[in-house]
Amino acid sequence: MLSAFVSAFRTPDLRRKILFTLGLLALYRVGATLPSPGVDYKAVQECIAQATGGDKAGIYQLINLFSGGALLQLSVFAIGIMPYITASIIIQLLTVVIPRFEELRKEGQSGQNKMTQYTRYLSIALAVLQATGLVALAARRQLLQCQKDILADNGIFGMIIIVLVMTAGAALVMWFGEQITERGVGNGMSLLIFAGIAARIPSEGKNILDNRGGLVFGGVCVAALAIIAGVIFVEQGQRRIPVQYAKRVVGRKMYGGSSTYLPLKVNQAGVIPVIFASSLLYLPNLIAQLTSSRTNTNPSWWQELVQKYLVNPGNPVYIAIYFGLIVFFTYFYVAITFNPEERADEMKKFGGFIPGYRPGKPTADYLQFVLSRITLPGSIYLGLVAVLPNLFLDIGASGNNQNLPFGGTSVLILVSVGLDTVKQIESQLMNRNYEGFLK
Repeated sequence: MLSAFVSAFRTPDLRRKILFTLGLLALYRVGATLPSPGVDYKAVQECIAQATGGDKAGIYQLINLFSGGALLQLSVFAIGIMPYITASIIIQLLTVVIPRFEELRKEGQSGQNKMTQYTRYLSIALAVLQATGLVALAARRQLLQCQKDILADNGIFGMIIIVLVMTAGAALVMWFGEQITERGVGNGMSLLIFAGIAARIPSEGKNILDNRGGLVFGGVCVAALAIIAGVIFVEQGQRRIPVQYAKRVVGRKMYGGSSTYLPLKVNQAGVIPVIFASSLLYLPNLIAQLTSSRTNTNPSWWQELVQKYLVNPGNPVYIAIYFGLIVFFTYFYVAITFNPEERADEMKKFGGFIPGYRPGKPTADYLQFVLSRITLPGSIYLGLVAVLPNLFLDIGASGNNQNLPFGGTSVLILVSVGLDTVKQIESQLMNRNYEGFLK
Protein backbone atom coordinates (compact mmCIF):
# COMPACT_ATOMS: atom_id res chain seq x y z
CA MET A 1 0.00 0.00 0.00
CA LEU A 2 2.82 2.43 0.86
CA SER A 3 4.59 1.54 -2.38
CA ALA A 4 1.38 2.39 -4.23
CA PHE A 5 1.38 5.83 -2.59
CA VAL A 6 4.98 6.30 -3.69
CA SER A 7 4.01 5.32 -7.24
CA ALA A 8 1.11 7.77 -7.15
CA PHE A 9 3.37 10.66 -6.12
CA ARG A 10 5.87 9.72 -8.81
CA THR A 11 3.20 10.25 -11.47
CA PRO A 12 3.16 14.01 -12.26
CA ASP A 13 -0.54 14.43 -13.11
CA LEU A 14 -1.71 12.23 -10.22
CA ARG A 15 0.66 14.00 -7.84
CA ARG A 16 -0.79 17.35 -8.88
CA LYS A 17 -4.31 16.07 -8.27
CA ILE A 18 -3.45 14.80 -4.79
CA LEU A 19 -1.61 17.99 -3.78
CA PHE A 20 -4.46 20.13 -5.19
CA THR A 21 -6.96 18.15 -3.10
CA LEU A 22 -4.86 18.43 0.06
CA GLY A 23 -4.42 22.16 -0.51
CA LEU A 24 -8.15 22.84 -0.74
CA LEU A 25 -8.82 20.65 2.30
CA ALA A 26 -6.24 22.70 4.25
CA LEU A 27 -7.96 25.96 3.19
CA TYR A 28 -11.29 24.49 4.28
CA ARG A 29 -9.91 23.73 7.73
CA VAL A 30 -8.48 27.26 8.03
CA GLY A 31 -11.88 28.77 7.22
CA ALA A 32 -13.55 26.43 9.72
CA THR A 33 -11.48 27.97 12.55
CA LEU A 34 -11.77 31.61 11.40
CA PRO A 35 -14.45 33.47 13.45
CA SER A 36 -17.11 35.46 11.62
CA PRO A 37 -17.02 39.27 12.05
CA GLY A 38 -19.03 40.43 15.03
CA VAL A 39 -18.65 37.17 16.98
CA ASP A 40 -17.03 37.20 20.43
CA TYR A 41 -14.69 34.23 20.01
CA LYS A 42 -13.74 34.07 23.72
CA ALA A 43 -17.40 34.01 24.80
CA VAL A 44 -18.16 31.32 22.20
CA GLN A 45 -15.39 29.08 23.55
CA GLU A 46 -16.63 29.52 27.13
CA CYS A 47 -20.21 28.68 26.09
CA ILE A 48 -19.05 25.62 24.15
CA ALA A 49 -17.13 24.42 27.22
CA GLN A 50 -20.30 24.77 29.33
CA ALA A 51 -22.57 23.14 26.73
CA THR A 52 -20.32 20.16 26.08
CA GLY A 53 -20.32 19.45 29.80
CA GLY A 54 -23.88 18.12 29.42
CA ASP A 55 -26.36 17.39 26.67
CA LYS A 56 -27.33 20.97 25.80
CA ALA A 57 -25.54 20.94 22.46
CA GLY A 58 -26.39 17.35 21.64
CA ILE A 59 -29.13 18.22 19.16
CA TYR A 60 -26.67 20.21 17.03
CA GLN A 61 -23.88 17.66 17.09
CA LEU A 62 -24.56 16.00 13.71
CA ILE A 63 -24.43 19.26 11.76
CA ASN A 64 -21.52 20.42 13.93
CA LEU A 65 -19.80 17.12 13.14
CA PHE A 66 -20.16 17.60 9.37
CA SER A 67 -18.77 21.13 9.64
CA GLY A 68 -15.75 19.97 11.62
CA GLY A 69 -16.76 21.89 14.75
CA ALA A 70 -17.26 25.15 12.80
CA LEU A 71 -21.02 25.40 13.44
CA LEU A 72 -20.98 25.98 17.20
CA GLN A 73 -17.98 28.30 16.84
CA LEU A 74 -19.92 30.52 14.37
CA SER A 75 -16.92 30.57 12.04
CA VAL A 76 -16.85 31.71 8.40
CA PHE A 77 -17.55 28.13 7.27
CA ALA A 78 -20.10 27.48 10.05
CA ILE A 79 -22.80 26.39 7.59
CA GLY A 80 -20.34 24.13 5.79
CA ILE A 81 -21.42 21.67 3.14
CA MET A 82 -24.85 20.82 4.57
CA PRO A 83 -26.87 23.21 2.31
CA TYR A 84 -25.36 21.65 -0.80
CA ILE A 85 -26.01 18.11 0.46
CA THR A 86 -29.61 18.99 1.32
CA ALA A 87 -30.13 20.71 -2.04
CA SER A 88 -28.67 17.74 -3.92
CA ILE A 89 -31.01 15.35 -2.12
CA ILE A 90 -34.03 17.59 -2.76
CA ILE A 91 -33.23 17.94 -6.48
CA GLN A 92 -32.71 14.20 -6.76
CA LEU A 93 -36.07 13.51 -5.13
CA LEU A 94 -37.83 16.13 -7.27
CA THR A 95 -36.55 14.38 -10.39
CA VAL A 96 -39.19 11.71 -9.82
CA VAL A 97 -41.95 14.28 -9.20
CA ILE A 98 -41.24 17.03 -11.77
CA PRO A 99 -41.30 15.86 -15.42
CA ARG A 100 -38.97 18.69 -16.49
CA PHE A 101 -36.23 17.41 -14.18
CA GLU A 102 -36.71 13.89 -15.50
CA GLU A 103 -36.23 15.19 -19.05
CA LEU A 104 -33.07 17.04 -18.05
CA ARG A 105 -31.66 13.89 -16.46
CA LYS A 106 -32.12 12.01 -19.73
CA GLU A 107 -30.51 14.75 -21.85
CA GLY A 108 -26.99 13.76 -20.83
CA GLN A 109 -24.24 16.23 -19.96
CA SER A 110 -26.15 19.38 -20.95
CA GLY A 111 -29.12 18.40 -18.79
CA GLN A 112 -26.81 17.48 -15.93
CA ASN A 113 -25.21 20.94 -16.10
CA LYS A 114 -28.62 22.57 -15.73
CA MET A 115 -29.46 20.31 -12.79
CA THR A 116 -26.18 21.34 -11.19
CA GLN A 117 -27.11 25.02 -11.61
CA TYR A 118 -30.48 24.44 -9.95
CA THR A 119 -28.69 22.66 -7.09
CA ARG A 120 -26.34 25.64 -6.63
CA TYR A 121 -29.20 28.14 -6.50
CA LEU A 122 -31.11 26.03 -3.99
CA SER A 123 -27.92 25.60 -1.92
CA ILE A 124 -27.52 29.38 -1.59
CA ALA A 125 -31.17 29.77 -0.57
CA LEU A 126 -30.83 27.04 2.06
CA ALA A 127 -27.56 28.56 3.28
CA VAL A 128 -29.31 31.92 3.84
CA LEU A 129 -32.10 30.22 5.78
CA GLN A 130 -29.75 28.13 7.88
CA ALA A 131 -27.41 31.06 8.61
CA THR A 132 -30.38 33.24 9.60
CA GLY A 133 -31.70 30.60 11.98
CA LEU A 134 -28.25 30.03 13.47
CA VAL A 135 -27.60 33.73 14.06
CA ALA A 136 -31.12 34.22 15.47
CA LEU A 137 -30.55 31.41 17.97
CA ALA A 138 -27.17 32.89 18.91
CA ALA A 139 -28.69 36.36 19.43
CA ARG A 140 -31.43 34.89 21.67
CA ARG A 141 -28.79 32.94 23.69
CA GLN A 142 -30.45 29.68 22.69
CA LEU A 143 -27.77 28.18 20.46
CA LEU A 144 -25.80 26.74 23.38
CA GLN A 145 -28.23 27.70 26.18
CA CYS A 146 -25.56 30.13 27.38
CA GLN A 147 -26.28 33.34 29.25
CA LYS A 148 -23.41 35.24 27.63
CA ASP A 149 -23.76 37.42 24.54
CA ILE A 150 -21.67 35.71 21.87
CA LEU A 151 -22.52 38.37 19.29
CA ALA A 152 -20.83 41.74 19.66
CA ASP A 153 -23.73 43.46 17.89
CA ASN A 154 -27.26 42.08 18.30
CA GLY A 155 -28.68 44.72 15.97
CA ILE A 156 -30.23 43.96 12.60
CA PHE A 157 -27.27 45.33 10.63
CA GLY A 158 -24.72 43.29 12.57
CA MET A 159 -26.75 40.10 12.21
CA ILE A 160 -27.15 40.68 8.45
CA ILE A 161 -23.38 41.00 8.09
CA ILE A 162 -22.82 37.66 9.86
CA VAL A 163 -25.50 35.97 7.72
CA LEU A 164 -23.93 37.29 4.52
CA VAL A 165 -20.46 36.13 5.60
CA MET A 166 -21.70 32.63 6.49
CA THR A 167 -23.62 32.39 3.21
CA ALA A 168 -20.54 33.43 1.26
CA GLY A 169 -18.56 30.84 3.21
CA ALA A 170 -21.08 28.13 2.28
CA ALA A 171 -20.79 29.15 -1.39
CA LEU A 172 -16.99 28.97 -1.17
CA VAL A 173 -17.15 25.53 0.45
CA MET A 174 -19.45 24.39 -2.37
CA TRP A 175 -16.88 25.68 -4.89
CA PHE A 176 -14.11 23.83 -3.04
CA GLY A 177 -16.05 20.59 -3.33
CA GLU A 178 -16.74 21.01 -7.03
CA GLN A 179 -13.11 21.86 -7.77
CA ILE A 180 -11.88 18.78 -5.90
CA THR A 181 -14.30 16.59 -7.87
CA GLU A 182 -13.23 18.06 -11.21
CA ARG A 183 -9.50 18.62 -10.73
CA GLY A 184 -8.58 16.53 -7.69
CA VAL A 185 -9.01 12.98 -6.44
CA GLY A 186 -12.29 11.60 -5.07
CA ASN A 187 -15.68 13.17 -4.47
CA GLY A 188 -15.13 16.71 -3.26
CA MET A 189 -18.21 17.07 -1.06
CA SER A 190 -17.57 13.74 0.65
CA LEU A 191 -13.90 14.59 1.25
CA LEU A 192 -14.85 17.88 2.91
CA ILE A 193 -17.08 16.01 5.35
CA PHE A 194 -14.29 13.46 5.80
CA ALA A 195 -11.83 16.24 6.67
CA GLY A 196 -14.24 17.83 9.15
CA ILE A 197 -14.82 14.56 11.02
CA ALA A 198 -11.18 13.49 10.95
CA ALA A 199 -10.08 16.87 12.34
CA ARG A 200 -12.09 16.25 15.52
CA ILE A 201 -10.68 12.79 16.28
CA PRO A 202 -7.55 13.96 18.19
CA SER A 203 -9.41 16.41 20.46
CA GLU A 204 -12.28 14.03 21.19
CA GLY A 205 -9.84 11.19 21.85
CA LYS A 206 -7.92 13.40 24.26
CA ASN A 207 -11.16 14.29 26.07
CA ILE A 208 -11.98 10.61 26.58
CA LEU A 209 -8.44 9.86 27.72
CA ASP A 210 -8.38 12.75 30.21
CA ASN A 211 -11.87 12.18 31.63
CA ARG A 212 -12.18 8.40 31.64
CA GLY A 213 -8.64 7.09 31.68
CA GLY A 214 -6.57 4.85 29.45
CA LEU A 215 -8.65 1.69 30.00
CA VAL A 216 -11.86 3.27 28.73
CA PHE A 217 -9.97 4.96 25.88
CA GLY A 218 -8.56 1.59 24.84
CA GLY A 219 -12.04 0.09 24.94
CA VAL A 220 -13.35 2.88 22.73
CA CYS A 221 -10.55 2.30 20.21
CA VAL A 222 -11.29 -1.45 20.14
CA ALA A 223 -15.01 -0.77 19.66
CA ALA A 224 -14.23 1.72 16.89
CA LEU A 225 -12.03 -0.84 15.12
CA ALA A 226 -14.82 -3.44 15.39
CA ILE A 227 -17.31 -0.96 13.89
CA ILE A 228 -14.84 -0.15 11.10
CA ALA A 229 -14.44 -3.85 10.27
CA GLY A 230 -18.21 -4.33 10.21
CA VAL A 231 -18.79 -1.25 8.05
CA ILE A 232 -16.12 -2.32 5.54
CA PHE A 233 -17.63 -5.82 5.36
CA VAL A 234 -21.15 -4.55 4.66
CA GLU A 235 -20.12 -1.65 2.41
CA GLN A 236 -18.22 -4.05 0.17
CA GLY A 237 -21.08 -6.57 0.11
CA GLN A 238 -23.19 -6.77 -3.04
CA ARG A 239 -25.55 -9.10 -4.82
CA ARG A 240 -24.30 -9.77 -8.36
CA ILE A 241 -27.16 -10.58 -10.72
CA PRO A 242 -25.87 -12.31 -13.91
CA VAL A 243 -26.77 -10.61 -17.18
CA GLN A 244 -26.35 -12.29 -20.59
CA TYR A 245 -26.26 -10.30 -23.83
CA ALA A 246 -27.57 -12.02 -26.96
CA LYS A 247 -25.46 -12.24 -30.09
CA ARG A 248 -26.40 -10.00 -32.98
CA VAL A 249 -24.88 -9.53 -36.44
CA VAL A 250 -24.38 -6.04 -37.85
CA GLY A 251 -22.98 -6.22 -41.38
CA ARG A 252 -20.12 -8.68 -41.24
CA LYS A 253 -19.43 -8.20 -37.54
CA MET A 254 -20.93 -10.01 -34.59
CA TYR A 255 -21.73 -8.13 -31.40
CA GLY A 256 -22.89 -9.28 -27.97
CA GLY A 257 -22.73 -12.76 -26.61
CA SER A 258 -20.90 -11.58 -23.51
CA SER A 259 -21.75 -12.24 -19.88
CA THR A 260 -21.62 -9.64 -17.11
CA TYR A 261 -23.46 -8.90 -13.88
CA LEU A 262 -25.57 -6.16 -12.32
CA PRO A 263 -24.20 -5.30 -8.85
CA LEU A 264 -26.75 -4.40 -6.16
CA LYS A 265 -25.09 -3.18 -2.97
CA VAL A 266 -26.41 -4.25 0.41
CA ASN A 267 -26.24 -0.62 1.51
CA GLN A 268 -27.71 0.86 -1.65
CA ALA A 269 -28.67 4.15 0.04
CA GLY A 270 -25.31 5.02 1.62
CA VAL A 271 -25.37 7.46 4.52
CA ILE A 272 -28.31 9.52 3.16
CA PRO A 273 -31.00 7.88 5.40
CA VAL A 274 -28.95 8.77 8.49
CA ILE A 275 -28.79 12.41 7.38
CA PHE A 276 -32.52 12.43 6.65
CA ALA A 277 -33.43 10.92 10.02
CA SER A 278 -31.10 13.20 11.99
CA SER A 279 -32.37 16.31 10.20
CA LEU A 280 -35.99 15.36 10.85
CA LEU A 281 -35.30 14.81 14.55
CA TYR A 282 -33.45 18.14 14.66
CA LEU A 283 -36.39 20.19 13.31
CA PRO A 284 -38.81 19.92 16.29
CA ASN A 285 -36.23 21.23 18.76
CA LEU A 286 -35.24 24.03 16.37
CA ILE A 287 -38.88 25.10 15.99
CA ALA A 288 -39.38 24.90 19.76
CA GLN A 289 -36.40 27.16 20.39
CA LEU A 290 -37.35 29.69 17.71
CA THR A 291 -40.94 29.95 18.99
CA SER A 292 -40.05 30.15 22.68
CA SER A 293 -39.74 33.48 24.41
CA ARG A 294 -36.63 34.52 26.29
CA THR A 295 -38.73 35.93 29.13
CA ASN A 296 -41.19 33.03 29.33
CA THR A 297 -39.81 30.46 31.74
CA ASN A 298 -42.80 28.09 31.46
CA PRO A 299 -42.58 26.09 28.22
CA SER A 300 -45.71 24.76 26.57
CA TRP A 301 -46.68 21.08 26.70
CA TRP A 302 -45.31 20.29 23.25
CA GLN A 303 -42.01 22.03 24.04
CA GLU A 304 -41.71 19.89 27.18
CA LEU A 305 -42.50 16.82 25.04
CA VAL A 306 -39.74 17.72 22.59
CA GLN A 307 -37.25 18.38 25.38
CA LYS A 308 -38.09 15.09 27.08
CA TYR A 309 -38.07 12.71 24.12
CA LEU A 310 -36.40 14.35 21.08
CA VAL A 311 -33.35 16.10 22.54
CA ASN A 312 -31.56 13.54 24.68
CA PRO A 313 -29.96 10.93 22.33
CA GLY A 314 -29.82 8.43 25.17
CA ASN A 315 -33.59 8.39 25.65
CA PRO A 316 -35.14 5.05 24.54
CA VAL A 317 -37.92 6.89 22.69
CA TYR A 318 -35.34 8.94 20.78
CA ILE A 319 -33.39 5.79 19.87
CA ALA A 320 -36.52 3.95 18.71
CA ILE A 321 -37.73 6.87 16.56
CA TYR A 322 -34.23 7.40 15.16
CA PHE A 323 -33.90 3.73 14.21
CA GLY A 324 -37.38 3.61 12.67
CA LEU A 325 -36.77 6.74 10.59
CA ILE A 326 -33.50 5.32 9.26
CA VAL A 327 -35.22 2.10 8.16
CA PHE A 328 -38.06 4.06 6.55
CA PHE A 329 -35.78 6.49 4.70
CA THR A 330 -33.58 3.64 3.48
CA TYR A 331 -36.53 2.02 1.72
CA PHE A 332 -37.78 5.42 0.54
CA TYR A 333 -34.45 6.55 -0.91
CA VAL A 334 -33.76 3.21 -2.61
CA ALA A 335 -37.23 3.27 -4.16
CA ILE A 336 -36.61 6.79 -5.47
CA THR A 337 -33.09 6.27 -6.85
CA PHE A 338 -33.34 2.72 -8.25
CA ASN A 339 -36.07 2.00 -10.80
CA PRO A 340 -36.25 -1.73 -11.66
CA GLU A 341 -38.51 -1.09 -14.68
CA GLU A 342 -36.03 1.42 -16.10
CA ARG A 343 -33.13 -0.99 -15.63
CA ALA A 344 -35.11 -3.80 -17.25
CA ASP A 345 -35.93 -1.59 -20.25
CA GLU A 346 -32.27 -0.61 -20.63
CA MET A 347 -31.18 -4.26 -20.64
CA LYS A 348 -33.93 -5.13 -23.15
CA LYS A 349 -32.89 -2.26 -25.42
CA PHE A 350 -29.30 -3.54 -25.65
CA GLY A 351 -30.25 -7.22 -25.94
CA GLY A 352 -29.51 -8.16 -22.33
CA PHE A 353 -31.49 -10.53 -20.15
CA ILE A 354 -31.24 -12.32 -16.83
CA PRO A 355 -31.00 -16.10 -17.36
CA GLY A 356 -34.30 -17.71 -16.45
CA TYR A 357 -36.36 -14.51 -16.74
CA ARG A 358 -37.95 -12.99 -19.81
CA PRO A 359 -37.05 -9.39 -20.72
CA GLY A 360 -39.44 -6.68 -19.67
CA LYS A 361 -41.83 -6.95 -16.72
CA PRO A 362 -40.61 -10.38 -15.44
CA THR A 363 -37.07 -8.98 -15.24
CA ALA A 364 -38.31 -5.83 -13.45
CA ASP A 365 -40.29 -7.93 -10.95
CA TYR A 366 -37.23 -10.07 -10.23
CA LEU A 367 -35.04 -6.99 -9.70
CA GLN A 368 -37.65 -5.52 -7.35
CA PHE A 369 -37.80 -8.79 -5.39
CA VAL A 370 -34.01 -8.96 -4.98
CA LEU A 371 -33.80 -5.27 -4.10
CA SER A 372 -36.43 -5.58 -1.37
CA ARG A 373 -34.63 -8.60 0.09
CA ILE A 374 -31.23 -6.89 0.36
CA THR A 375 -32.63 -3.51 1.46
CA LEU A 376 -33.93 -4.98 4.74
CA PRO A 377 -30.51 -6.04 6.11
CA GLY A 378 -29.03 -2.83 4.70
CA SER A 379 -31.54 -0.66 6.58
CA ILE A 380 -31.08 -2.62 9.81
CA TYR A 381 -27.31 -2.30 9.44
CA LEU A 382 -27.57 1.49 9.00
CA GLY A 383 -29.87 1.80 11.99
CA LEU A 384 -27.65 -0.28 14.26
CA VAL A 385 -24.48 1.58 13.24
CA ALA A 386 -26.19 4.94 13.87
CA VAL A 387 -27.69 4.09 17.29
CA LEU A 388 -24.75 2.08 18.66
CA PRO A 389 -23.07 5.21 20.15
CA ASN A 390 -26.37 6.12 21.84
CA LEU A 391 -26.39 2.75 23.56
CA PHE A 392 -22.74 2.05 24.34
CA LEU A 393 -20.57 5.13 23.84
CA ASP A 394 -22.00 7.49 26.46
CA ILE A 395 -18.51 8.00 27.87
CA GLY A 396 -17.03 11.06 26.24
CA ALA A 397 -16.62 14.49 27.65
CA SER A 398 -19.80 15.49 25.83
CA GLY A 399 -22.09 13.39 27.95
CA ASN A 400 -24.90 12.16 25.75
CA ASN A 401 -22.99 12.94 22.58
CA GLN A 402 -23.94 10.34 20.00
CA ASN A 403 -21.71 11.79 17.31
CA LEU A 404 -18.23 11.23 18.62
CA PRO A 405 -15.74 10.72 15.79
CA PHE A 406 -15.47 7.19 17.19
CA GLY A 407 -19.22 6.67 16.84
CA GLY A 408 -21.21 4.81 14.23
CA THR A 409 -22.29 7.69 11.97
CA SER A 410 -18.78 9.12 11.86
CA VAL A 411 -17.15 5.76 11.17
CA LEU A 412 -19.71 5.04 8.46
CA ILE A 413 -18.88 8.28 6.66
CA LEU A 414 -15.12 7.97 7.15
CA VAL A 415 -14.97 4.39 5.89
CA SER A 416 -17.32 4.98 2.94
CA VAL A 417 -15.43 8.04 1.74
CA GLY A 418 -12.06 6.40 2.34
CA LEU A 419 -13.00 3.30 0.34
CA ASP A 420 -14.35 5.38 -2.54
CA THR A 421 -11.22 7.58 -2.67
CA VAL A 422 -8.89 4.57 -2.50
CA LYS A 423 -10.78 2.92 -5.35
CA GLN A 424 -10.43 6.02 -7.50
CA ILE A 425 -6.69 6.23 -6.89
CA GLU A 426 -6.45 2.48 -7.48
CA SER A 427 -8.15 2.76 -10.85
CA GLN A 428 -5.77 5.51 -11.95
CA LEU A 429 -2.78 3.50 -10.81
CA MET A 430 -4.01 0.44 -12.69
CA ASN A 431 -4.30 2.52 -15.85
CA ARG A 432 -0.60 3.27 -15.51
CA ASN A 433 0.32 -0.38 -14.79
CA TYR A 434 1.33 0.28 -11.21
CA GLU A 435 0.75 -2.13 -8.36
CA GLY A 436 -2.46 -1.10 -6.65
CA PHE A 437 -3.64 -0.86 -3.07
CA LEU A 438 -5.61 -4.09 -3.16
CA LYS A 439 -2.76 -6.35 -4.36
